[in-house]
Amino acid sequence: MQDAAAALPAALLHLKTDETAADLCAAPGGKTAQMAASGAQVWAIELRPQRLRRLAENLARLNLPAETVQADAGAWVPPAPLDAVLLDAPCSATGTIRRHPDVPYLKQRGDVAALTETQDRLLTAAVAMLRPGGRLVYAVCSLQPEEGIERARAALGRLPLTVDAITAEEVPELDRGLTPEGFLRTHPGLWAERGGLDGFFIARFRKR
Repeated sequence: MQDAAAALPAALLHLKTDETAADLCAAPGGKTAQMAASGAQVWAIELRPQRLRRLAENLARLNLPAETVQADAGAWVPPAPLDAVLLDAPCSATGTIRRHPDVPYLKQRGDVAALTETQDRLLTAAVAMLRPGGRLVYAVCSLQPEEGIERARAALGRLPLTVDAITAEEVPELDRGLTPEGFLRTHPGLWAERGGLDGFFIARFRKR
């Protein structure tokens, strides 16, 4: 099961059956399953073997195909440049506090700074995997601007990317979460009548 917000990043890739794509930091596999269900050829990259096993079990249960790879997503190289990459990056998970109220007590001073370094490294690697014109969706389940909009703006300044703006037509009931740049920020106050949803930051880019 995924929170509604967690289902958005893969959906916003708009994968087609003849495309190739990678899901970086893929376990437990909910987003990989969404991508595989599109009919695209999907590589699921996960560093930790026990998490990769869980991912493979989930894909087998759903009868969905994907190439599972145990590797550091920041070092993995695809066999050919990809049409699309999903990077749901490691983060502080502050957007999940409504469901996991222990999150603030598990974090240490300095965690966010260390995580932003990882996020920048993975963004650089993700762009290198793409063909020119390929799509990148960057997402974090965090409410912290350092991990979300600041990372997206920094990536635009140092990587060959342009914003592929998310539109109100794509997220008709969440358009209040759109930023002027075309990024999407969800938070528990959205969809309040349905119980809310997790806090996510989502940016979509094209490689120049």
